[in-house]
Amino acid sequence: MAQNRVNPFGNIIETSARGTWLGNRGQLHGNGKTILRPFKHQAWIICLLQFKDRQRQIMAPNLWTELFFLDEATALAAGHRPCFECRRADANRFKQAWLSGNPHYGYDRKTTIGKIDAILQRERIDVHQQKVTHTALISTLPNGTFVAIAQKAYLLVDEQIFQWTPSGYLNGKETLNITSVAVLTPQSVVNALRAGYLPQMSHKQSDI
Repeated sequence: MAQNRVNPFGNIIETSARGTWLGNRGQLHGNGKTILRPFKHQAWIICLLQFKDRQRQIMAPNLWTELFFLDEATALAAGHRPCFECRRADANRFKQAWLSGNPHYGYDRKTTIGKIDAILQRERIDVHQQKVTHTALISTLPNGTFVAIAQKAYLLVDEQIFQWTPSGYLNGKETLNITSVAVLTPQSVVNALRAGYLPQMSHKQSDI
C-alpha cells in the first residue's frame, strides 16, 4: 500500500482504495517510495490511467510520481487540471471554461497554460505549503465544487453535499441549513465550473 492517493485537501495519503484518474506533480519520491515533497513543478495535471499502451512501474527511481484520485472533481479540488497530452479535448474544454469564467485576468485562447498554472499554484497552496481555501455562500457554488465542513470534505451536487472518503462518497445531505462555507476547489476553477466545465464525479457509485 503506497502513499499515492490525493484527497480534496490536496494531501497525498496512504490507502488501499484504488483511483480512477492518474495525477502528476513531478518527482515527489526519493530512491524508495517515500513522499519527500508535495510538488516539484506548477503543472499539476490529471491524466488517463491508460494511454497509448504505456506501462509504468509505480514510483520508479528518477521518474515522476504517480498520484491517483477518486474522481475528477477530487483532482480539481486538489488543484490539478486536465492534461493536454492524453486528455486534449477535455483540456481544451477546461481552458475555454477557465477563460470564460475568469475574464478579469485578460487572458485569451493564445495564453499559455503555464500562465494559468501559475494562478492555480497561488490558489491551491501557500508559501507554507498549506491548502488555500476561500469562503463563499454555498448557494452560489456550482456542481462539482468541494467544500470543507468540520474538517471533512464534501462534494456539492444539486443542492446536496456528499462526504468524501478514499473509497467513495457517503449518502447526500441537503444544504438547506448551510450558508457560508470554506471552499476547497480553487477560486478560478470554481469559476470554470460555473462557466460550464462539468467534471467526472463518482457520488452515485459509493463502495462504502
